[in-house]
Amino acid sequence: MSGTRRRVTIIGAAATSVVAGVALLPNWSAGAAVSDDPTVDARTKATFQRLADAVFTDRTNALVDGGQADAGKPLTDGFSGDVALSSGTARTEDATRSALGQRKEKLAKAGETYRDAGTTVTLNATRVTGRTAKAEVTETTTLTYARPRGDAPKTTGFQARHELTFTADRRGDWRLTGIRDADQGGLAVNTLSKPAPVKATAAADTMPSAPRAATTRNPAAAPKTGTTYDYKAMAAYAEKHWNAYNKDYPDFSGRGAGGDCTNFVSQSLKAGGWKHVPGYVYDYTRWFGNADIQSHSFIGVNEWSWFTQNSKRTTPLANVYQLEVGDVLQVDFDKDGSKDHTMLVTYKSGGVPYLTYHSNDTLRRSVASLVASYPNAYYYAYRT
Repeated sequence: MSGTRRRVTIIGAAATSVVAGVALLPNWSAGAAVSDDPTVDARTKATFQRLADAVFTDRTNALVDGGQADAGKPLTDGFSGDVALSSGTARTEDATRSALGQRKEKLAKAGETYRDAGTTVTLNATRVTGRTAKAEVTETTTLTYARPRGDAPKTTGFQARHELTFTADRRGDWRLTGIRDADQGGLAVNTLSKPAPVKATAAADTMPSAPRAATTRNPAAAPKTGTTYDYKAMAAYAEKHWNAYNKDYPDFSGRGAGGDCTNFVSQSLKAGGWKHVPGYVYDYTRWFGNADIQSHSFIGVNEWSWFTQNSKRTTPLANVYQLEVGDVLQVDFDKDGSKDHTMLVTYKSGGVPYLTYHSNDTLRRSVASLVASYPNAYYYAYRT
């Protein structure tokens, strides 16, 4: 699944949002609905950015105990006049915040609550066609865990790309009429988008397969005893490059189904000592990847699973909570037999594994959060 290239290090709640690029003036078509066509100048672009910031901050706050959502009035209510939500988008966002409030309750039952959050939005580009403006933005969000225990992570964070559609009304005022997640993953904790399905390149029932893993808490212990690989190096690589992509490898973000998630995990495994098995790129019994060429098993979700099961480089785990640092979790969101997403465990504390991955580039998201957000998915846990 996809991630986002050329990321910057995640920034805190007090960081100032940025408006990138120069002002673009639209080339309005003949026969416009108003005599004075609106312009997307620097001031308008800045307001696009501030409204986008308010939308995603409202969504994030819906997940926080005592946040703005609990206080009542959303930040987007402060916009009117030249740039504001359309009535339809306002209703949609009300429903979205309500659904995220329900997700907050599910997360709390799973033992995960947030006491604070910071969301900032960068406006990357604006395109104008006729009376429609498309704004491409990057959201950067940090969530602070409410009650971290012991050496558990204090925060988790992600970056996500979105495309916002603004439409000019008859008075020439811009109304936000559409919001689309531009990442294939749709795996940010404050989004309700369904993760994009991935199609396997061969019939899954004819290939080596791992059994599904249970998602219940406190399973039987499954300590990691192998010393063949450097698991700390795997985790260190992933946490270094979770949002700062390694230019020694291609970036598959946005390149059709699959995206960059497995490519990223394969790089991390390679950093910890996995060796290439050269050969034909379509042969799932081969595994290799560099700047110039990659086997399908290096970059494909299902192909990676087939290779690792066939080569015995991984063994299946019975429960997702048995995962340790350097282990891998895959998910089949729509339960169609084709796995959709690959993630690496880069931290574990209090019996809870924390995952780092590409596609909505994410640092240390807990397994508890993932399972609470997608309770009906199929999960596959691999000991590396």
